[in-house]
Amino acid sequence: MQAIGHIILREWKRIIRLPVFYLVMLVIPGLLFSFYALIYQKKDAKHLAFAIWDEDKSAMSRQLIFLLEQRETLQITRSVGSEAEVKDLIQKGEIMGAVHFPANMQKDIYSRHPSNVTLYTNAASLVPAKLVYKAVAEVIIMGSSGVVLKKLVKTGMKPDRAMALANPIKLNSYQLYNSNYNYQEYLVPGLITVGMQMILIISSMLALNYEWKTNTMQELYVLANGSALKVIMAKTLAHLVFAWINFFVIAFVIFPIFGIGVSAATGKFFLLYTLLSIACLGIGMFISALFKDVMLSGDVALFYTSPAFVFSGFTFPRWAMPWYDQYYATIMPYTPFLDAFFKVYYMNLPMNYAQADINKLLLFCAVMFPTAVILFQQQFNTSKNEQEVQAVAN
Repeated sequence: MQAIGHIILREWKRIIRLPVFYLVMLVIPGLLFSFYALIYQKKDAKHLAFAIWDEDKSAMSRQLIFLLEQRETLQITRSVGSEAEVKDLIQKGEIMGAVHFPANMQKDIYSRHPSNVTLYTNAASLVPAKLVYKAVAEVIIMGSSGVVLKKLVKTGMKPDRAMALANPIKLNSYQLYNSNYNYQEYLVPGLITVGMQMILIISSMLALNYEWKTNTMQELYVLANGSALKVIMAKTLAHLVFAWINFFVIAFVIFPIFGIGVSAATGKFFLLYTLLSIACLGIGMFISALFKDVMLSGDVALFYTSPAFVFSGFTFPRWAMPWYDQYYATIMPYTPFLDAFFKVYYMNLPMNYAQADINKLLLFCAVMFPTAVILFQQQFNTSKNEQEVQAVAN
């Protein structure tokens, strides 16, 4: 245990002293997390530029336009006169969508003939386009029901009976867990945690093979009495402490400043974060023990971690991905972490709901660390042989 304690203290000194460590583990995380939170400081998409193409110019179209103006999602910025003008403004990025009320719309509706209202959206911006569609659809449905209601009331029908016929099914919608579609609340925790996966794997990847670059491997061999197990245990604990420091920054500085996060689930978040950290450290140690060359190890780590956010299912469901992409997602610890994170953090469910995901994170630890010890022991033996050769030469 004394040797492990000495290696931990030595590793902390290296982290604080060497720029390659303290920049990655202490400087970059705080800046990166703040940058992520600032990107989505507006939180949600509101007041999206919108255009009106009204060829009907009737009382009904004016009423629908008035209702559209009341939608917080939309901001009517101009009136247009043709489809070509609508497309041109969308292409220039000046509007996110437009609605077309055709000529004789009111007349057709009062004559019980169908009338086609056309909505144009910029689907290249997927989420804003869906928000525009939702806002306009609600208004059109409301307006259609209103027309029918007026006609029924004029026939002498009682208003409550007319309402039941005009709108026979009433839909009540409840949005749970981010009911306001808050970008910052939803995306920032995910971006921060996937960033931590990359930071932890890269920093722990450097923990072993950077000893070769700094010509300190033989010193480490002597300190550990030639035990790769002691080295990996000590370096993992040393890096885990700095991972906890970053957790403190995330949970008690970044989240409160920007008003995000679920404070009631902080304890469960810490447990999941710790499991993710240990799994990532195990992977980093494995890569470092597998390749002595720092540049090669770095390339492998970046190749492995870079697509984590895309393949994790955070923005697109994994079940809809090709089978080989789904397989790739399973070999990254961020995937089970994210599944558990949604359940016990966003939804604040008990930990047993995430037991299967926790088991997967534990499996990463159970596989990566023993493999890293075996591989690094071979590197350590190489260091010992070099030391003996150097001693004979002298």
